Amino acid sequence: MGITVWQRREPIAAANAPGACADAGEWGRLEDEVRSCVRCGLHAGRTQTVFGTGLRTATWCFVGEAPGAEEDRRGEPFVGRAGHLLDAMLRALALDREQVFIANVLKCRPPGNRDPQPSEVAACLPYLRAQIAAVRPRVVVALGRFAAQSLLATDQPLGRLRGALHDYEGIPVVVTYHPAYLLRRPADKAAAWADLKRARGVVADE
Repeated sequence: MGITVWQRREPIAAANAPGACADAGEWGRLEDEVRSCVRCGLHAGRTQTVFGTGLRTATWCFVGEAPGAEEDRRGEPFVGRAGHLLDAMLRALALDREQVFIANVLKCRPPGNRDPQPSEVAACLPYLRAQIAAVRPRVVVALGRFAAQSLLATDQPLGRLRGALHDYEGIPVVVTYHPAYLLRRPADKAAAWADLKRARGVVADE
């Protein structure tokens, strides 16, 4: 598959997809649908679903891969060590969690924090699409390979996706490293900061 480069156009909602949410007023219905979801086998091992958190009319949307153990326990995305680093990344942008929307591609934790399977992504992605359609952010930051590939419908590696603006339903997408990766490879934090500055430039130009 190729890479879709960003071109400005009107965002469109995934209105005919499972979990479609026309506006923020339907948010509760979408939350209930996610909470009771059994569309893939991950529901059997979850403590609870991890819907997402933050401002439902946010300018910024950050998308990760899947919940980990702490997220599964607390029902919130990015609350472990990677979450602390994401908080620091937000502070560097003069933002906090209450000003952005944060979600994952998967709403249930994969066993042992393994990589998401294609069938799981296919089952869960409509919920994320509905969230983005309802929030209508001005920029989406894809944190890591799985988030980027899922949103952009590509199999290109992260190294090919970074460094350019991409398009998701008329919304510019910036791809950067997942905070968990940056904990293992702190030398790449400077590159991640360059990505975040690119995203900040998109917002400033709107």
